[in-house]
Amino acid sequence: MTTPTAPLLADGCAVDAAPRGTLPVLKERGQREVFCGLTGIVWLHRKMQDAFFMVVGSRTCAHLVQSAAGVMIFAEPRFGTAILGDRDLAGLADANDELDKCVRQLLARRPDIETLFLVGSCPSEVIKLDLSRAAERLNAEFFPRVRILNYSGSGIETTFTQGEDTCLKSLVPHMPAAPADERSVLVVGTLADVVEDQFVRLFDAMGVGPVRFFPSRRSRDLPPIGPGTRLLLAQPFVNETVRALQARGATLLTAPYPLGVAGTTQWLAAAAAEWNVPAEHFKQVIQPAADRARKAIDRYRARLDGKTLFLLPDSQLEIPLARFLHQECGMRLVEVGTPYLDRLLVQAELALLPGDVQLSEGQHLDRQLDRVRAARPDLTLCGLGLANPLEAEGLRTKWSIELVFSPIQGFDQAGDLAELFARPLERAERLTV
Repeated sequence: MTTPTAPLLADGCAVDAAPRGTLPVLKERGQREVFCGLTGIVWLHRKMQDAFFMVVGSRTCAHLVQSAAGVMIFAEPRFGTAILGDRDLAGLADANDELDKCVRQLLARRPDIETLFLVGSCPSEVIKLDLSRAAERLNAEFFPRVRILNYSGSGIETTFTQGEDTCLKSLVPHMPAAPADERSVLVVGTLADVVEDQFVRLFDAMGVGPVRFFPSRRSRDLPPIGPGTRLLLAQPFVNETVRALQARGATLLTAPYPLGVAGTTQWLAAAAAEWNVPAEHFKQVIQPAADRARKAIDRYRARLDGKTLFLLPDSQLEIPLARFLHQECGMRLVEVGTPYLDRLLVQAELALLPGDVQLSEGQHLDRQLDRVRAARPDLTLCGLGLANPLEAEGLRTKWSIELVFSPIQGFDQAGDLAELFARPLERAERLTV
């Protein structure tokens, strides 16, 4: 028998007994509407330029990744699908033998591949195909020319951004040990190359470093990790990766995420404080970029100021986005939903949210849509599958997945981030008769 940790409100709903001084959380369990973790391949294959992602799944998995990436297969992208056919699913063929054959054909054709990820899917997990053993078996044949790893991109009980987390976690055991006396910053979470370059220039100007990024542009260039490593998180959905890095001795720097002027400033300040950068020097380094960012945001603030916003749980970016849109764009938050609430990763963000906002964790789709209809917010952040139905009801929406695919971190992207939310409101005004 277990003791209940939260009082039940209704079927599938409970209120979390939050620590003193923090916002209470409405926990919901029920119908869910999300993409699966295979979607993470879209940005991961662009970042790690020597890696290939082989999904072990169905034709539906293949169509999903190809459609989401917008890349035709004849362009030879760095992802593909080993399709489980009827004979594999029925047990009439040895799926392991078929997989080995696919891997050999791929590596013979693509000698540029240095890391191969075997990506599990719902079908491969349902038939209990052990991809970890497959990776070990194939590594014995191909390593060191090619390192073969595996992770799960299944959509069973996950949300789509967790595909990145499980991918990065699979790399952590292979990261070299850092020298005991070396201090470094490790930025965790996929960033667009242009954003990474911008941050490198700011860190160099402050005198903070060495600064490394995980994932790096080449999957075989794994950054060293050790007791002197300080973690700065670029994405709020790398929970398991962070804990694996902490187990290797790294220390997490608590900071908001680098969205907008305030978030980026505090994110950089966390590293600057660790390196004892003088406050005046820090201000001189960031001031020009911060001033440009404020001017860029001001172009859209008039359209966003005072507008109500409802964030449905989808990408795990909801809490940092809510903070930015409230703090720097003047939007009024109705509800901030997130698929999973990991306080270790978002405690700095939660402290910056207004005290009257409703936080919710998990999804009970019908109940959440009822609250959206009752509130009639000016803008709803939601998954792609909910946007058209809500638009048909006269509600303006923003696709949450677009924010994962777009470079939105840092000073130079702050105006672009505000524009992404102003655009649906502007479009609605133009269409109003």
